Amino acid sequence: MDIQFGTADLEQFSMDYFKFGNGERTLVILPGLNTTSVMPNAEAVSRTYKALADDFTIYLFDRRKGVLPSVYTVKDMAEDTAKAFKKVGLYNVDIFGASQGGMIAMTMAINNPCLVHSLVIGSSTAKIAKEDFAIFDNWIKLAKEERTEELYLTFAKDLFSAEMLENTRDLWINLSKAVKKEDLERFVILAEGMRGFDITSELKKVTCPVLSLGSNADNVFKKGESEQIVNYLVNSKCSEKHMYDGYGHAVFDCTPDFQERMLEFLKKHSK
Repeated sequence: MDIQFGTADLEQFSMDYFKFGNGERTLVILPGLNTTSVMPNAEAVSRTYKALADDFTIYLFDRRKGVLPSVYTVKDMAEDTAKAFKKVGLYNVDIFGASQGGMIAMTMAINNPCLVHSLVIGSSTAKIAKEDFAIFDNWIKLAKEERTEELYLTFAKDLFSAEMLENTRDLWINLSKAVKKEDLERFVILAEGMRGFDITSELKKVTCPVLSLGSNADNVFKKGESEQIVNYLVNSKCSEKHMYDGYGHAVFDCTPDFQERMLEFLKKHSK
């Protein structure tokens, strides 16, 4: 599949993206928190979302390039991503946000509604309470101490089922070997940016259709957070939810019908 790479160059920062697919509608993927750029994974992403490529032209946006501000909140990430959308000329598009990407997508729908036609949120949350940040504090600690292999294995354990972790353990160890110190520093800033995140009182501003998909076995966000999102969407044209059993936080990468549910929802709310 043909993949095109691009960069949204703005006055204060740049943001990389790639796109594939031939559909008339535009779907933008905002990935979750990661230690490294998602750009080298373009071919794998295009294969994963091949089933959607006939209906959509699909973009995936990375986080902003280079050295990040020392304090960089989810609201800041959303504002930068919105600026990148506008630079590329993306308005009134469908967005799929996974985990932290879902937090960014919802914040964009609150503050830049002209950019968002509909939202699909995967394993995300509208609020991270202080007592629920412990899992991120552990990741941050491992990253600061440059215990990269342990960070990767812990990260995978928290995201996936025990069986999947066992089957991919060597892969995670190998991936950890390529991580640089500056990658870990970025990871810390991006993870810290979720501390105190709370848009529960603002989600009433969202009027577009929203589908929230999550797992009842999510170890990253406390049980029911993906499900609770729809309760705050009191003015959405349509808000739906579906919770999976038997999958971990990364249910969007694991369950066979995730894309089918997403495609069905997006077609139902076509322009």
